[in-house]
Amino acid sequence: MKFTGTDNYVATDDLQMAVNAAVTLQRPLLIKGEPGTGKTLLAEEVAGSLGLKLIQWHIKSTTKAQQGLYEYDAVSRLRDSQLGVDRVHDIANYIKRGKLWEAFASDERVVLLIDEIDKADIEFPNDLLVELDRMEFFVYETGETVRARHRPIVIITSNNEKELPDAFLRRCFFHYISFPDRDTMHRIVDVHYPGIKQQLVKEAMDIFFQLREVPGLKKKPSTSELIDWLKLLMADDIPEEVLKNRDSTSAIPPLYGALLKNEQDVHMLERLAFMARRENR
Repeated sequence: MKFTGTDNYVATDDLQMAVNAAVTLQRPLLIKGEPGTGKTLLAEEVAGSLGLKLIQWHIKSTTKAQQGLYEYDAVSRLRDSQLGVDRVHDIANYIKRGKLWEAFASDERVVLLIDEIDKADIEFPNDLLVELDRMEFFVYETGETVRARHRPIVIITSNNEKELPDAFLRRCFFHYISFPDRDTMHRIVDVHYPGIKQQLVKEAMDIFFQLREVPGLKKKPSTSELIDWLKLLMADDIPEEVLKNRDSTSAIPPLYGALLKNEQDVHMLERLAFMARRENR
């Protein structure tokens, strides 16, 4: 099994090497990078490329590691015991399998995505060390040990919102998805919009990369936001001349809401435009 990218996903040589190295080492692949650089999509494309099922575990701030293994519904069992329900005698009826259990129990190898692990509590990664290392865990309520039938390909994403523990990092193969250069970005755009006018792409990308270079932006526009912006430009049939001949004293591009995501950045660009107009008087 070798991942070489797909028709829908432009994977650099370094990223392909990272995926295949993690598979060879049988270690989780930890992917970091700016939001919108395709970290989550990578897991979907790896699964599709290798012909494997994808199991996704999207992490929230309230997610606990135990939820990935299983959850015991003691409240339902107590209620059933009060009602005299027969199923109460088998505790397994009140065990809800988590995403790790689902991956371990699969009859075939799967890709397991643990998405945005840095959203959870700092102890979350440490609580999964043994399970991801040994590919097994113990169910205390039933006294059984759940072992992976086939070692899943584990892909873990992080937006770097908080540091991950060293003990966890040691067990992962790490790769940082660098922001695409202009040529790679052009290939990504071509994948999404194969028939798009190349002059429109050129003018749009000029504005996009200029925006990313503006110092002090709270959130730089990402790859996914460029794709959305191009879709809007095509939908509104905005000619490339509008972008090419845009007033240099106007820092706000058309349909800017696809690129800028907070009022601070919009106000800062408006101030820059105002200062540019004053200098040109």
